[in-house]
Amino acid sequence: MAEELFDIYDWQLRPLGTATRAETHAHGYWHRTFHCWLTRREENRRFVRFQLRQAGKDTNPGCYDITAAGHLSAGETIRDAVRELEEELGVTAAFEQLIPLGQIREEASGEVNGALFIDREVSDVFGLVCETALTELRLQPEEVAGIYEADLDELIALFEGSLGEAAAIGAELDGNTGSLTPARRSVKASQFVPRDASYYVSVLRALRDCT
Repeated sequence: MAEELFDIYDWQLRPLGTATRAETHAHGYWHRTFHCWLTRREENRRFVRFQLRQAGKDTNPGCYDITAAGHLSAGETIRDAVRELEEELGVTAAFEQLIPLGQIREEASGEVNGALFIDREVSDVFGLVCETALTELRLQPEEVAGIYEADLDELIALFEGSLGEAAAIGAELDGNTGSLTPARRSVKASQFVPRDASYYVSVLRALRDCT
């Protein structure tokens, strides 16, 4: 199976061509990704949803993460990336339903399977109002182990450091049957994919203010 190709860029987002995923991370080329946070309202409360990455992922296994996210393959536009919602969560949405929350740049480095990597991403961030019950979502088993939601204001407080833990309800994949079972968890900021806390705070505040 051929390795996925990415469009790669310099710091000013000037195109440099294409490279495989491995080449992109080995050389630290800038590439584009898609982030989408699902939210819903219940009376005066807002909730935000997030996923649990599978334990077998090569980066940040078993961490909580953006509800749905992924890389843009070579030739794709950000409109095409809405496919990530269907692939990871079974949620069908038109690009026009997404709420733009901004664009960010992130740089990270580390080691995966004994090889050093440099990850430089330009990410377009969106929100989506979704009322579908957690147990009715269709998770991609290779990528997502569970889906949860918590009070949006509590998550903001969690990443601001004024709250140590936040209560979350969710649905987790049964490894034997592939079905979703209800779950409850207490989550900490340290259990999410490591990012600058300002990313989580700014995105969640923007999501709160526009929905």
